[in-house]
Amino acid sequence: MKYNLPKYILPALLAIAFGCSTAKQDITSSPKNKTSIDRKVDSLLSLMTLEEKVGQMNQYNGFWNVTGPAPKDGSAAKKYEHLKKGWVGSMLNVKGVKDVKALQKIAVEETRLHIPVIFGYDVIHGYKTISPIPLAEAASWDLEAIQRSAEIAAAESAASGLNWTFAPMVDVSRDARWGRVMEGAGEDTYLNSVIAAARVKGFQGNLGEFSLAACVKHFAGYSFAEAGKDYSTADMNRNTLHNVILPPFKAAADAGALTFMNSFNDIDGIPATGNTYLQRDILKKEWNFEGFVVSDWGSMGEMVGHGYAKDLKQAAEMAANAGSDMDMESSGYIEHLSALVREGKVSEDKINDAVRRILKVKFQLGLFDNPYKYCDEAREAATVGKKEFHDGVLDVAKKSIVLLKNEKNLLPLKKQGQKIAVIGALANDKTSPLGSWRIGADDNTAVSVLEGLREYKGNQLTYAKGADVVLGNPQFVVETKINTTDKSGFAEAIATAKSADVVIMVLGEHGLQTGEGRSRAELGLPGVQQELLEAVYKANPNVVLVLTNGRPLIIPWAAQNVPAIVEAWHLGTESGHAIAQVLYGDYNPSGKLPMTFPRAVGQLPMYYNHKSTGRPGGDAPTESVFWSHYGDIDNSPVYPFGYGLSYSKFEYGKVKLSAGSFGKNGKITVSVDVKNNSTVDGKEVVQLYIRDLFGSVTRPVKELKGFELTEIKAGQTKTVTFTIDEKTIEFYTANNKWEAEAGDFKIFVGGDSATKNEASFTFTK
Repeated sequence: MKYNLPKYILPALLAIAFGCSTAKQDITSSPKNKTSIDRKVDSLLSLMTLEEKVGQMNQYNGFWNVTGPAPKDGSAAKKYEHLKKGWVGSMLNVKGVKDVKALQKIAVEETRLHIPVIFGYDVIHGYKTISPIPLAEAASWDLEAIQRSAEIAAAESAASGLNWTFAPMVDVSRDARWGRVMEGAGEDTYLNSVIAAARVKGFQGNLGEFSLAACVKHFAGYSFAEAGKDYSTADMNRNTLHNVILPPFKAAADAGALTFMNSFNDIDGIPATGNTYLQRDILKKEWNFEGFVVSDWGSMGEMVGHGYAKDLKQAAEMAANAGSDMDMESSGYIEHLSALVREGKVSEDKINDAVRRILKVKFQLGLFDNPYKYCDEAREAATVGKKEFHDGVLDVAKKSIVLLKNEKNLLPLKKQGQKIAVIGALANDKTSPLGSWRIGADDNTAVSVLEGLREYKGNQLTYAKGADVVLGNPQFVVETKINTTDKSGFAEAIATAKSADVVIMVLGEHGLQTGEGRSRAELGLPGVQQELLEAVYKANPNVVLVLTNGRPLIIPWAAQNVPAIVEAWHLGTESGHAIAQVLYGDYNPSGKLPMTFPRAVGQLPMYYNHKSTGRPGGDAPTESVFWSHYGDIDNSPVYPFGYGLSYSKFEYGKVKLSAGSFGKNGKITVSVDVKNNSTVDGKEVVQLYIRDLFGSVTRPVKELKGFELTEIKAGQTKTVTFTIDEKTIEFYTANNKWEAEAGDFKIFVGGDSATKNEASFTFTK
């Protein structure tokens, strides 16, 4: 049902409907290329004052309790007046139908042109029903499950009044010290690209009633912050920018993402918010992106801190000219942009282009047809927390778990007759499993590991906390206090372990030790947990270590000594159920690592697809000192990218090629036989890597170019086939363009990036 607009809105809508546009047209919106939405946007644009146009480029954080009286003084009153004047294009951090509807009512019933507001929120991995953190979902390598997770998040959010999410984050992340690795898909460009497309499709769907506009972030290079320290400067060359960082953004744009968010860092000395090369040249011209770009929180004003702009007014000028269309919470546009236009420092054509993009997204979301499309309280009550959503997030949670080690047949657990000790504060925590960036969820709503295990009644289960991980209740705005001294619970934990057949230790990071602003210089088990692990292991070596964390951890002692290790991440609402089902073998783990687990922090940033050097590590004789290596540890990781075990045992045959070479417009096929040499049905992620042996610029030692998640029955052999063509081997060359170069290549196919199962081919151009 469409909203019945008051009579005083009709003149504006009639003008839109009949296309009475007097706005100056630019070359990208010529009449023959216009859609119906384009014509409506141009008509509305022609009715707007400069201040109203600038208002559409202004986004405010929630500033007013809409159930209370209107603010009368201070910044809240000023923002309230801007809203009534039509000088607010978007708001963020307003959620729930009641509040969204109240603010939308002001925008569409009290302003001159009645333009609806778009409401944004950080729906990163769920709204109320929380999926695994994105890094964990990436470990599933299951694109359908990842897309379904985004669909669930969109459905709950859209039913709660929201229509725009600041996700997905598609930053390629090579340094685990950076807290926001939890928000992306890890270190690989290809994996990030296919997951980016899946998440965009999941959030946006067909832009129906349960869809959100996706916002692809952070454009670009934010994850390359020096030393993994959030908000730090990022330094990279153009080759890295194009070959490593940009492809996931391009994949998201190709998938139809409606918006992009720029980033806090600089590129070639120019902050992203003011970077014309990124926003206008690449995104809007080369990629033909038709949506709009929003700044990250305050990033426009932060150009002053960068030493790039002398004040907020100059920052607004730089951002507008560079193609940053909407200002998130800097107030730079609303305070200065109209004056900058009148002074001739920003052309009104650029303002029109930005506003046209913003209005088009609002039309695409259906907000002009029905400003209250997302504001149905009955639907909100019926939708949020549906059982099918819990089933969906449980499914992806199980698929996200990675089995890192399994010796002594400790796993799966027997379902009868075992004495099991469960140790660790995180085992009994119902908030930490929600992870970071779950701001719509309520604390204490996750299923704890202990709760999940207790649903299996056949064993004797005892619990001891051992030690707290964090002190107090960690919040986004307060630095987390780590327990580095209190070991008073050790004695109980040791005694509990001694009387058990198997010890399950749940250790790792609290969910709010990761995420934005949560960089860590040391990546071992926080606080006294390492001491607890070693003390319990000494009492009973039959330890299953369950890691709950938002980034790769440094665990060399555990990898060497503990017989069974399960990487369980922060898995969301159904965390405990997922972990228990894997531990008991009701679900056979199939996850693979989306990031390398290093031996030491000193190896960071560490990633499998590094460049070779003139004296490459691994190829030089170990008795020589003059090669690329460390003097105190091995170059290799503890667990490589793509690694993950199963209760099944998979064996790979030799790589077979259909031909030894191919030329332009040709292709070859790659096949490998994979046998499940066990009595347990399982799934395996068969991974294809390629090495370009020489090129016009130096090339990585190998790159992921494809994978297939395939189910193989016990005793069955399955042939997995990949196709390689010219597109597969393209890269951004010394000619400053994407192309395939003639040369020799190696192919690797296996269960992780360290596979030595290889073959060779030649591409002739």
